[in-house]
Amino acid sequence: MKVRLTNLIIGLVAMFASTIASAGQGTQLNLTQGVTEISQTVYGLHMLVFYICVAIGVVVFGAMFISIYRHRKSRGVEPAKFHDNLRVEIAWTVIPFLILIGMAVPATMTLLDMDDTSDSDLSVLITGSQWRWHYSYLDYDVEYLSNMATPREQIYGRLPQTENYLLEVDRPLVVPVGQKIRFLITSDDVIHSWWVPEFAVKKDANPGYINEAWTRIDEPGIYRGQCAELCGRDHGFMPIVVIAKEQAEFDEWIQGEEQRLADARAEEERLLSMEMSEDELMSLGEQVYLSQCAACHQPNGQGIPGVFPGLAGVGVSIGDQNAHIDIVVNGSAGTAMQSFRNNLSMRELAAVITYERNAWGNNTGDLVQAADIHEFIQGNQ
Repeated sequence: MKVRLTNLIIGLVAMFASTIASAGQGTQLNLTQGVTEISQTVYGLHMLVFYICVAIGVVVFGAMFISIYRHRKSRGVEPAKFHDNLRVEIAWTVIPFLILIGMAVPATMTLLDMDDTSDSDLSVLITGSQWRWHYSYLDYDVEYLSNMATPREQIYGRLPQTENYLLEVDRPLVVPVGQKIRFLITSDDVIHSWWVPEFAVKKDANPGYINEAWTRIDEPGIYRGQCAELCGRDHGFMPIVVIAKEQAEFDEWIQGEEQRLADARAEEERLLSMEMSEDELMSLGEQVYLSQCAACHQPNGQGIPGVFPGLAGVGVSIGDQNAHIDIVVNGSAGTAMQSFRNNLSMRELAAVITYERNAWGNNTGDLVQAADIHEFIQGNQ
């Protein structure tokens, strides 16, 4: 009996020691230590509470095991008979209270620091949508979409997975080091969550609301995260990549992005004055449809009965043209139909609507041009 009990105690001590050692080394079993000052503070608070819990566990379970061993029936110990003990009751009320206060004070200070977005140097509006992120730099004329860049062939197992599988994007968020960056986080469809563990930033993106968070990155580098709120079919394909650059590199990048956006707007204006032929519209429309719409409405336009409506010979695709434009541009509240206003150019919007109105035997003969989309948006602002 003594040998088994001794082995049990040794095993428990070894388990606690291993757990504490693993936590101290910051392994994958523990909270991410992070690269920012606030993330280090969060990690320190986490470890403080962890050690307090370990100490409480050792004291409580140690006393319990010692009591069981020393007062076991085989030793002939008779149980004591008493009703209550005022000193014990005071002790087990006051001591936990003091422990909770000892944890609450640093926790409250940390939470206040995490929510303090004042005196920021740069503000970025982050908008989640199914299933990508839109970044808008409020201090500059720069905005763009960030989509997952992992090839579908890897997802379907036709190619080997790369090191950053499902954590690659075509347009990362670029920020300067040494600056306090305020994030304004919202959504234009369902609830998402913008989460970068190394910044200790995780904020829900709620439609109709704006949540705030902030970070200050001290070292240049690439930091990855992902959506942490179940947001629909492609929730797992909504990664986040942040690149921190030195201030001079960031300024150069900003200038290039502003010029790129100005060129894109000029090109959009040029295209608004042009009319695409039916063949051009149908060719581009098919490409957009297969990449953006076919997963729900199916490549043949039949949809999924009871889940996603069909477009072949039924519904909005053969109905009123403006109603069709409206649902593609603005989406449909309360359904899985998202808004494509910020995801596609006016040229792409016009092409995919034209395609849907003339594919699969619909043959409405309607040709929607970029100017029609522009006119509709301007008239409904």
